[in-house]
Amino acid sequence: MAKIKVLIVDDSALVRQMLTEMLNSAPDIEVVGAAHDPIMARDKIKTLNPDVLTLDVEMPRMDGVTFLGNLMRLRPMPVVMVSSLTEKGADITLEALELGAVDFVSKPKTDLAHSLEGYADEIIEKVRIASKARVRPLDVNRVDMRPSERLTADAILAKKKAAKHFKTTDRILAIGASTGGTEAIKEVLMQLPPDTPGTVISQHIPEAFSGPFANRMNGVSAMTVCEATDGQHIVTGHVYIAPGNRHLLVERDGARFICRLNNGPEVNRHKPSVDVMFRSLAQNVGPNAISVILTGMGNDGAAGMHEMHEAGSPTVAQDEKSSVVWGMPGEAVKLGCVDSVLSLNNIPDKIIELVKGMARG
Repeated sequence: MAKIKVLIVDDSALVRQMLTEMLNSAPDIEVVGAAHDPIMARDKIKTLNPDVLTLDVEMPRMDGVTFLGNLMRLRPMPVVMVSSLTEKGADITLEALELGAVDFVSKPKTDLAHSLEGYADEIIEKVRIASKARVRPLDVNRVDMRPSERLTADAILAKKKAAKHFKTTDRILAIGASTGGTEAIKEVLMQLPPDTPGTVISQHIPEAFSGPFANRMNGVSAMTVCEATDGQHIVTGHVYIAPGNRHLLVERDGARFICRLNNGPEVNRHKPSVDVMFRSLAQNVGPNAISVILTGMGNDGAAGMHEMHEAGSPTVAQDEKSSVVWGMPGEAVKLGCVDSVLSLNNIPDKIIELVKGMARG
């Protein structure tokens, strides 16, 4: 079986060496070359024809985002960004994901040599996922796999029979995503009207990235978008994005719903976990909620969507063709709990249709 060919682009000789050793330790991956800047990388892409590129954000002669934009226009290929865990690094990385990067790996700020070793399994897995991702040309007009015990939503919220739900005027839209999700969420939010029901989102993302991500979404959405805080009331026209180090649950507070943040263990190796959020909605909101699962690797969210479906919530999944990785939505489809499987472009219209139907019902 052919190995995944990787080209490493980073201005740090230490990072190039360490990434090479890590990736070559995997039996199905081969580092075919390395470049210290995008100019050299451009030539090596032509001669080595790699399957995946790892790309540093900040480099001499041409920054990684500018190079990525050119690459996605002229020769689209799977790219995993290597980004520093800073506010500036987070913002640049989110821009890279918008340009077409498949995923990113967070570069530690200190003690690089020792800290990077702990990222080996994550880097290897993300390169494997990237090699299978669907990469599209950039339209000029227009993302934790550490080996650990795989916990379920039971670790945060005990499974129980949903309480009897009464139809109310309060609706909640819930969206879950992972790899490729930052851009997919953006596409959905851009097309939803300002009177969309209160929306909760769990996107697999590091702590340093969730705040900048919420700020970017606030700039493109007709709704008000923020990073969720504990006890915050969920109201129409507002979007609440789970912090990168907390599970986001929805609870009832009298006649209203609130955000509840939980600092429990990772579920399905993620925190926030989509399964945890969906379970809380199944138990506390039931048929007054709409569940949407977008592109992402793994199966987080599938079991929770099944619980929401059983509680009477309409369910929507992104289709395989428009997903960067059809892991999470594909697993939900396998469970038979998805009412509609749609391309990303059609999901906003479906949400609007479902909201109108719930209002009439």
